[in-house]
Amino acid sequence: MTGSCDPDRYGTPRHVPDRYDAVDYTPYPQNIPRARRRVARLAVEWGHPGAAGDAALLASELCTNALLHGCLRDRLFRVETSLTGRVLRVAVTDPKGERLPEARAAADGEQFGRGLFIVGALAHRWAVERLTVGKTVWAELDIPGRQRA
Repeated sequence: MTGSCDPDRYGTPRHVPDRYDAVDYTPYPQNIPRARRRVARLAVEWGHPGAAGDAALLASELCTNALLHGCLRDRLFRVETSLTGRVLRVAVTDPKGERLPEARAAADGEQFGRGLFIVGALAHRWAVERLTVGKTVWAELDIPGRQRA
């Protein structure tokens, strides 16, 4: 799978991220906290500990949506994290492109249906990219200033 953060995705020159990480996960629930912890750790290692919590929550919500609505048996999903200037991006790619995420109103007491509202509240930008096979949902956090870990 190719995700939205991949600097050479289309083979055309574009701004290359300062930092980039990609990991493929099997579509099992135990991989959601693994991805969340990795994204948080990367934010800290890349000098932005203040963004680690929000980035981890974005990763968790995007991975949960991929697992619930976009994964197919025996097909991996990918979590990409990149830092370009002062923008931290978390992107999750899954193999099911015909099912795009859609925000909906969850009823009181309903367990699901709030993930995209959380993403929209935390992220400065988010969007969906259709791929030849699958889709990528990404969210970005603007980082106010450089910090040291």
